Amino acid sequence: MTEQPVALITGGNRGLGRETARQLAAQGYRVLLGSRNLEAGRAIASELGKSVEALELDVTSSEQTARLKGVVERLGRLDALVNNAGITGSSSYRTSILDLDLADLEHVLDVNVAGALRVSSAVVPLMRAHGRGCVVNVSSGMGQLSDMGQGAPAYRLSKTALNAFTRVLSQELSETRIRVNAVCPGWVRTDLGGANASLSVEEGVRGIVWAATLGEDGPTGGFFRHGKPIAW
Repeated sequence: MTEQPVALITGGNRGLGRETARQLAAQGYRVLLGSRNLEAGRAIASELGKSVEALELDVTSSEQTARLKGVVERLGRLDALVNNAGITGSSSYRTSILDLDLADLEHVLDVNVAGALRVSSAVVPLMRAHGRGCVVNVSSGMGQLSDMGQGAPAYRLSKTALNAFTRVLSQELSETRIRVNAVCPGWVRTDLGGANASLSVEEGVRGIVWAATLGEDGPTGGFFRHGKPIAW
């Protein structure tokens, strides 16, 4: 078993995932960087150093997510899972929910919600066997029921569902030392957030890394932005 703490990050070859990998590697983690495009993932891993290993991982693939069990068993531990992979879909801020393309909704839910469930189902039991760990579901304020608006309906629905998954899993693991939380990184300058966003990628990722490195007495079952709780 490796002595290094181990983190698995989905959607790790760009944006928030890439920066999360960089920051966790800098803190001494061995990082498993999941990427749909293995060559792109390997290029990032090469940039980030020897402690980062690229994995081919499409979170919509049951076959690829099932392989994660063997990877984690090989290392003997998993200390942090960051369910970061996500898409917005084709619906925009101008799309009415009544005009939502149901095929698009199905695809967004498959990536943003079912993807997190597939990955978690493969590796959280091993995390539980190890005795501790952190699960971070990268969510969005656009999924808050308390501040729900219009536009981008597929994305909004998916992030609300991801928040519900966070709550259910945290309750199932409430008697363990595994911390399960949802994190909104804020409005970040990524491909999704756009160039006019108020936060750099480095700033947005800090809250994700905070949740991924919580101690056993840290919060669980919460929704956080920049390390502070926000309403569901």
